[in-house]
Amino acid sequence: MNPYTYAGYQLWSDAMLPMRHAAELVGGALRGWREMGETPQGRGLGAFCEQIALAGLTHARPPFDIAPVKVEGRTMRIVEDVAASTPFCGLLHFRKDDASVAQPRVLVIAPMSGHFATLLRGTVQTMLADHDVYITDWRNPRDVSLMHGRFGFDEYVQHIINFIGTIGPGAHLLAVCQPTVAALSAVALMAEDRNPAEPASMTLMAGPIDTRVNPTRVNELAKSKPIDWFERNLISMMPFGFAGAMRRVYPGFVQLGAFMSMNLARHIESFEEMHHQRAKG
Repeated sequence: MNPYTYAGYQLWSDAMLPMRHAAELVGGALRGWREMGETPQGRGLGAFCEQIALAGLTHARPPFDIAPVKVEGRTMRIVEDVAASTPFCGLLHFRKDDASVAQPRVLVIAPMSGHFATLLRGTVQTMLADHDVYITDWRNPRDVSLMHGRFGFDEYVQHIINFIGTIGPGAHLLAVCQPTVAALSAVALMAEDRNPAEPASMTLMAGPIDTRVNPTRVNELAKSKPIDWFERNLISMMPFGFAGAMRRVYPGFVQLGAFMSMNLARHIESFEEMHHQRAKG
């Protein structure tokens, strides 16, 4: 474990904050000063300021803001409820305001890998026309005190089992990307225990179930290093100043950085194209 990785990141993030705020101020001034802001030079500077202002991670989940959906020709408003909650995760239920509508219940297991559950907002919005949708809203471990215990693979699997039990028998399960292994493990345990809430179906999307098939660069890296290498280099300790101080974590910024490094040229090109398009207006 490297206890300094997260502390170093936080120090850099805090040091960059004044620059990001300054970029926001300059960008706002250019938007208000149209005579300058609408010139090619002004738009170019504004695009640069926008990218500087966005050059940081947010640790607050944005709202889902699910729009009303049409069900059987009727437009229904969606109400976001918390069906169950633990220190590490909330089980959100996107309830339709007409309780008479009976649709198949589905639990969506969102990734817990440097992303918010809102990554799947479009998936939830689409599924709501035909399903009664629940989703895991994983909390940032930097905000979870050590007094609540560890959160490892076993606890991850148990959360899924408990949430399926909360929804009840006959529900369906959809896991996307990172949680597919935990979801498969949870359903296997439920089947072995003849749990009455065992899902009616399980869909695993884009997850590394058998890493021998069509191995990616991630799979190849996993096979090239011993497990203790990953613990030494990828696990860090949350610095003081946060509720989760001293908690061992696999930091989200490390995960996102790893994802970007696999297609670095494409990401650089995307940032360049973003600046070009914003500068064009």
